[in-house]
Amino acid sequence: MARRLDFYFDCSSPWTYLAFHAVQPLAAEASAEIVWKPILVGGVFNAVNQTVYESRAKPNPRKQAYMLQDLAAWAKLYGLGIVFPPKVFPVNSVKCMRGAFVALDEGKLVPYATAAFEAYWGSDLDIAQEAVLADIANRAGLERQHFFAGIETDSCKARLRANTDELIARGGFGSPTIFVGDEMFFGNDRMPLIKAALEAA
Repeated sequence: MARRLDFYFDCSSPWTYLAFHAVQPLAAEASAEIVWKPILVGGVFNAVNQTVYESRAKPNPRKQAYMLQDLAAWAKLYGLGIVFPPKVFPVNSVKCMRGAFVALDEGKLVPYATAAFEAYWGSDLDIAQEAVLADIANRAGLERQHFFAGIETDSCKARLRANTDELIARGGFGSPTIFVGDEMFFGNDRMPLIKAALEAA
């Protein structure tokens, strides 16, 4: 059986932005297929991880300062630029994540997600806005009218709900969540463990 990993993700997460870039060379080195699983992380939080909202409402300033330092350090390690969005956070990523299925069906998920991550975490652009989404779609080589028609279809809506529910059913509680077989890994910093799991598969 070929090696594979399931990558559940929402472009609204900074740790997912980092993991998205780190997991691709890791999978290539392990000759593993990545099965991309777009989700709506807000749906996961609402169902099984509402403490996220409590910590946002009353952030610990020490943990907040360390998190920003940690994000910058990981981004530097991966050769990425990252800016914690001062204007819009959290962002409404529903349409952006529906669009991931349009891209997936055309074999353009990676350029699409790359453009979405860079727009939000690299350029502080609101990925809920039509103009920003249009540019993301264009950068991924998706035709504008087809893209915007696609994100309003019942199919894209249902697939996003299904992936979100699937992650919850598998024990997930946020983004990024990666599975190798039935073994779950959460977060950008689990790459060495994912590598070991793939090698053992």
